[in-house]
Amino acid sequence: MTIRVGINGLGRIGRSVLRAIFEIEKYGEQIEVVAVNGSLSAEQHAHLIKYDSVHGKFSGDIDFNESGNWLSINGKKFSLYRERNPENIPWNVDVVLECTGAFNKRAKAAKHNAEKVIVSAPVSDADVTIVYGVNNDMFKKEHKVISAGSCTTNCLAPIVHVLHFNLGIKSGFMTTIHAYTNDQNILDGNHKDLRRARACGLSMVPTTTGAAKTIGSVIPELKGKLDGTAIRVPVSNVSMVDFKFTTDTKVTVGKINEMFKNSANHVLSICKEPLVSIDFVHNPYSAIVDLAGTYVTGDICRVAAWYDNEWAFSLRMLDIALL
Repeated sequence: MTIRVGINGLGRIGRSVLRAIFEIEKYGEQIEVVAVNGSLSAEQHAHLIKYDSVHGKFSGDIDFNESGNWLSINGKKFSLYRERNPENIPWNVDVVLECTGAFNKRAKAAKHNAEKVIVSAPVSDADVTIVYGVNNDMFKKEHKVISAGSCTTNCLAPIVHVLHFNLGIKSGFMTTIHAYTNDQNILDGNHKDLRRARACGLSMVPTTTGAAKTIGSVIPELKGKLDGTAIRVPVSNVSMVDFKFTTDTKVTVGKINEMFKNSANHVLSICKEPLVSIDFVHNPYSAIVDLAGTYVTGDICRVAAWYDNEWAFSLRMLDIALL
């Protein structure tokens, strides 16, 4: 059965979601794009879909009409709206992929006229938070507003799931070394966070993240046991989770790495090579554990994992849509 979807917001995540549907066969076979909603002209949207400074040129054929009310990719036409109020969008879809980043409350997201709304951000009062590949069993068909968490939660959760299942985590602290995002300034300017107000390409920027605390919504037995922070760094894409934890189980570096080798799946992978962040652009995995970054010192253990904070997260949005 084909799922009819609408995409609200054609920024970094919205465009990646759209691109993935037409780039990856398994999504294209099961998902039909009916409509998108964005703030730009059809010409601007078409150009930004076609040419991407991070992910490269899109190989598909993109077209639009002069009146600007539709786009087409590879001959498949879909409506283009420019509505700020979700109640005014005539979606006629099964699922809305809410990718604006602005709908972080259930009441807002629920205004979309669709059976299911999947939000590309943490939503504290969502019907459920699903990190695909970790807690799919918590999803119920009656859920309307589903949070996909964040890109960082989607990297951390598979790691924590493996560690907790095999070892039992007493407590943990995560640092995400994160690519800058469009929430920051290119040059010093106005921002409610005075550190994010500074030029993102010139400094490492300490800031906050709720990714670790969100784990409690995904793996309930870890609620209150994890916390974290973020450092935004001058790269445009690909981030790393540095996770330190304690456990009552005697463990070695070799044992931890073997656990991840044996647990590799659709969302979790491993890396044995001495790679750097750019090597993981457009990587589809939520978490790629860097085996050389595993350490055990006394009762403190450390694991590091790479993630494409745009592309992999966008694929997980689509995976949830197919649940």
